[in-house]
Amino acid sequence: MNKNKLYFNSPIGVIGLGYVGLPLAYELSKKYFVQAFDKSLDRVSQLMKNIDKTNQITKKKLIKISKKIEYSSDIKKLKNCKIYIIAVPTPVYSNKKPDLRNLKSISKNISKIIKKDDIIIYESTVYPGVTEEICVPLLEKFSNLKLNKDFYVGYSPERINPGDKTRQLTDIVKITSASNNYSLNIINKLYNSIIKAGTKKVSSIKIAESAKVIENAQRDINIAFMNELSIIFDKMNINFNEVLDASKTKWNFLNFEPGLVGGHCIGVDPYYLAYKSKKIGYNPKIILSGRTINNNVIIRIVNVIIKRMTFKKIKIKKSKILFLGFSFKENVGDIRNSLTIDIANKLQKKGSKIFLHDPLVDNKFIDKKLINLKKLPNTKFDVVILTVPHKKILSYGKKIILELVKKNGIFIDLKNKIKTKKSEFSL
Repeated sequence: MNKNKLYFNSPIGVIGLGYVGLPLAYELSKKYFVQAFDKSLDRVSQLMKNIDKTNQITKKKLIKISKKIEYSSDIKKLKNCKIYIIAVPTPVYSNKKPDLRNLKSISKNISKIIKKDDIIIYESTVYPGVTEEICVPLLEKFSNLKLNKDFYVGYSPERINPGDKTRQLTDIVKITSASNNYSLNIINKLYNSIIKAGTKKVSSIKIAESAKVIENAQRDINIAFMNELSIIFDKMNINFNEVLDASKTKWNFLNFEPGLVGGHCIGVDPYYLAYKSKKIGYNPKIILSGRTINNNVIIRIVNVIIKRMTFKKIKIKKSKILFLGFSFKENVGDIRNSLTIDIANKLQKKGSKIFLHDPLVDNKFIDKKLINLKKLPNTKFDVVILTVPHKKILSYGKKIILELVKKNGIFIDLKNKIKTKKSEFSL
């Protein structure tokens, strides 16, 4: 058999079945047999029942491809693959330095099953140099194989936008890179077979890593600019939402809005670039400044809430505050780096009794001091804050949401989605 054909006739391994890995495994399974791995036994068990708790892929779709995909928490089940695609989380530590433990661990584990001529493709977001300087040495050390002699490596950054139903995986151009031209052509052919928007070959893995990490850093900086503007115009008693509406009439005005920047991408990736920048002797100014502004939004919101409560003579201690939505972004159930939870924690420490309601978040919230309500409550609250306006939450209707507020209470809409004089503040 032609060696190139062997890559596509063998199972394709997908490692990490979260917001990135599962959609990728789903699309690949339409053309190839997929061996899908996740270290979470619960995640694998759910997927074997065609249940995706992230709501990225419907049950109907998962059933349709169920015979073309095999889920497992045993990495050895992937030993017959010729191509392995790694899509594991790359978060940061509490000190904001890159946490590469997942990437290092899976590189060690996969090295124990890779064979002659296998291709390992990384999709996890990293700073330039991680693939070749950290992952490849681990692969070589634990496999006793040599890069470009015995195996090949590629990097194709994920561009998934969770919750976006208009720009799916196949609608976004895929950047491809590899350790040599031979493997680049195979990798590019693989992605071209499933990506309708096509691919973009780049000359090196570092170029691909760099392209990815600046995408989210750019968004972070633009949102930080909007958050700073909202502070300025708020101090001038000028309606910033109306300012934005007016500015957007110019064709080249960038359509960004102020808001909470959490999650595992925009609020994390700039730290990866900043870390590498410092390593090479340059202390980045704009990148870290944007991060500081966006992180400080939670302090501003807490201060505004307390100020409004004081004005209405609502005692902070023993007050009841309800947050509507606590995932990191709209129409997504992921709570990683959720700034809503940070706001709730700060108010809880001041003596408020905090209640959370998010119909998209499946798992029970760990901190029992913050009460997670799976159903919309019948009781009334001193403060109701619409933090994450999921379509599901907005579908409750303005009347039902406002009925949750006590007569002398406060309603705060951070995204200005519910037009009412009762709203005390918006970003």
